[in-house]
Amino acid sequence: MHKIIVTGGTGYIGSHTVVALQEKNYEVVIVDNLVNSSEKTVDRIEEITGIRPAFFPIDMTHQEGLRKFFRLHADAKAVIHFAALKAVGESVQQPLLYYRNNMLGMINLMDAMLEFGVQNLVFSSSATVYGTPDSLPLTEKNSTKPALSPYGNTKKIGEDMIEDVVKANPDFRAISLRYFNPIGAHKSGKIGELPSGIPNNLMPFITQTAIGLRKELLVFGDDYDTPDGTAVRDYIHVVDLAEAHVKTVGRMINQQQKADYEIFNLGTGKGSTVLEVIKSFEKTSGKKLNYRIVGRRDGDVEQMYAATDLANQELNWKAKYSLDDMTASSWNWEQKVRGLEEQDSFN
Repeated sequence: MHKIIVTGGTGYIGSHTVVALQEKNYEVVIVDNLVNSSEKTVDRIEEITGIRPAFFPIDMTHQEGLRKFFRLHADAKAVIHFAALKAVGESVQQPLLYYRNNMLGMINLMDAMLEFGVQNLVFSSSATVYGTPDSLPLTEKNSTKPALSPYGNTKKIGEDMIEDVVKANPDFRAISLRYFNPIGAHKSGKIGELPSGIPNNLMPFITQTAIGLRKELLVFGDDYDTPDGTAVRDYIHVVDLAEAHVKTVGRMINQQQKADYEIFNLGTGKGSTVLEVIKSFEKTSGKKLNYRIVGRRDGDVEQMYAATDLANQELNWKAKYSLDDMTASSWNWEQKVRGLEEQDSFN
């Protein structure tokens, strides 16, 4: 079995990717400092797959701890790098926290990979690097723009750093995956998105409002040039996203890359409005959602959705889950996670 290191592997996208990798018979080793997640996720991954991934509670900003880890796992075939702080609003309020954590973690990771000969890196990037689009759908050839937040800037700088490291090290290869808007949860209801505090993203705010944790959902703006006036995003099921990482790792291990550094968009290729997501949720959950339309939010982009042809062709991957699948699985997770939290409090 090929060994894959997954940083941030107890997080939302990371945990789903660990499951997908184990289901394809990869040996997975998780590195995570648990700042925004729980070690209980490792238990739940084991419940889903029957395999317990190795877990190391290491902070990516601690260089020596990371070096010691890589000395033990220099036989890894690839690293998937999810570990990062990711709250846009928090990054605006605490930019140095984000630059220190996300950039220093990336530097330490690539230093360790180069020192111990681990040659393949998959980077968790974001469609935020495109800024306000000049044209739609967004292709990988669209120009990147100055970021609208320090978080977004760490993704852009991360891509630039990787490109420079690849150029300087002929044996080092990397692929950046630019995500659009991941939502949904594993069908088991054992892992899903569980943000700390007030959610920054639409879907957990919807589910937390429906279950009574939030009084109401605010919809920011209904006067955009879109079908119903609300903002459009390309929502992708997290399980589809996880499968794309498995395909990407396979591409690298099997030496199928056409360049030492590649970039792929990951989305469905279809945009949905905020109200369309709400209507889908109400249909699949049977719950009437308490929402209120307010003014536009500063920095929000009117429309963003991907052209996914490159990933479809080169990774032999295509998103298969519908918006209704995404909202139904999110509601299933929201209901089950409250029971899991109650269970954890007694253990």
